[in-house]
Amino acid sequence: MDLFEARARFQELREQDGLIPTLQLDEVWAALATVRPEEILGDWKGGEFRTGHPLDGTLEKADWYGKSFAAVHDAKPLVCRNAAGELYSNRELGKGEASLWTVEFRGEATATMIYDGRPVLDHFKRVDDTTLMGIMNGKGVPTDGPFFYFFLDRAPGAALAGEGS
Repeated sequence: MDLFEARARFQELREQDGLIPTLQLDEVWAALATVRPEEILGDWKGGEFRTGHPLDGTLEKADWYGKSFAAVHDAKPLVCRNAAGELYSNRELGKGEASLWTVEFRGEATATMIYDGRPVLDHFKRVDDTTLMGIMNGKGVPTDGPFFYFFLDRAPGAALAGEGS
């Protein structure tokens, strides 16, 4: 699968109802380009691919909005909405926040968010200039998964409550 096919397939899978076989997501992942931590700084609105993973639907219940990367050592993995609809970093759910590193995953070095208080890593690859695909991995997860698959869209203008306008 080349990059153009991967982008088209990514969009199809993103719009698909029902469960998505992880093999199809892995095929897309393999064709995407890696990214450096500095290339993904900013605010991102997130969504998940439903694969039957135990975490499916969990982020939605927490009113998860996405992620914010202010700097490589200032990453907010669980930006959620409060009762007033304002964005905030849910440090309780994440047991802290996170930082960005370059980590090898599946034989490629790519931007990876490492949580401060959980043995969790989110690996990222570029779909296009405004979209990332992510795979959540962590301690105790076998080499072949199961992994949690998600996506991020660049969200210009998103501001966290108490951290700007």
